[in-house]
Amino acid sequence: MNNLITNIKKAFHKPEILLDRIFSKSIGKWFPDDVYLKIRFRLKMGYPLNLKAPRTFNEKLQWLKLNDRQPEYTKMVDKLAVKDYVATLLGEEYIIPTLGVWEKAEEIDFDSLPNQFVLKCNHDSATVTVVRDKSKLNREETIKKYNRFLKRNYYSRGREWPYKDVPRRVLAEKYIEPCPGENDLPDYKFFCFNGEVKLFKVDFDRFIEHHANYYDRKGLLLPFGETVCPPQYEKIIRIPESLHLMILAAEKIAQKMSFVRVDFYDHKDIFYFGEITFYPASGLGKFEPMEWDSKLGDMLFLPIN
Repeated sequence: MNNLITNIKKAFHKPEILLDRIFSKSIGKWFPDDVYLKIRFRLKMGYPLNLKAPRTFNEKLQWLKLNDRQPEYTKMVDKLAVKDYVATLLGEEYIIPTLGVWEKAEEIDFDSLPNQFVLKCNHDSATVTVVRDKSKLNREETIKKYNRFLKRNYYSRGREWPYKDVPRRVLAEKYIEPCPGENDLPDYKFFCFNGEVKLFKVDFDRFIEHHANYYDRKGLLLPFGETVCPPQYEKIIRIPESLHLMILAAEKIAQKMSFVRVDFYDHKDIFYFGEITFYPASGLGKFEPMEWDSKLGDMLFLPIN
């Protein structure tokens, strides 16, 4: 109920939010990708999408959606299949073990799982359930929730084409206990531009009040962030000793790609692969200050003739 009231208030003060939801969930499905993206971009970002001469970071991500379509990208966004792909590049020791895979939520074998585990879908984003005490898990509600997730067409709303043909599954992973004083595992997201890490983002308090800070490749705090998970410049974040190794690993994965974000979790200076993302925030993420949309765009060179 509280979420409904919040959404109504947002729609009242910013009608473009309501228009975007109506468009993306109903009439938008009849539009071709380029027209669809232009309309959503204007509604979400507040300025027109220039696909002929993209300048900002978000514009260039939209261009990549339409023009950089390598078949292997489907495997790389699949949270299950990508484990084998990354293991061949980095090694099995960087992969969080999978405890089970199911095609239907009703098939989840909760009894076979340990007391602590992580549940997620392989075909979309933000469907993670962290289970710290299995006895407190409402299995019936969890099954209902993951049935909804499995029906979700993640491709359709953002036209992120690599997700279009990912076979939908639910998977359980090993739970890794955060270090004392941490609410969750530090999450390092490396932005790779034309195969090179230029900066990285650290998410924190994701399940409390989500924030994220940005750093250059040396670990120095950068003066910008995202409106959806605003920075906390006073937050002291430990830069792990494994930073240079994570950068090397991210760049190994990112070779031959115009842009990709490679995520790792750190645990006591041992890092684990998280996921690969081609279009952060679906190329519809606002930065603060706004000029960083252009600054990041300047870092990305597209193969435009």
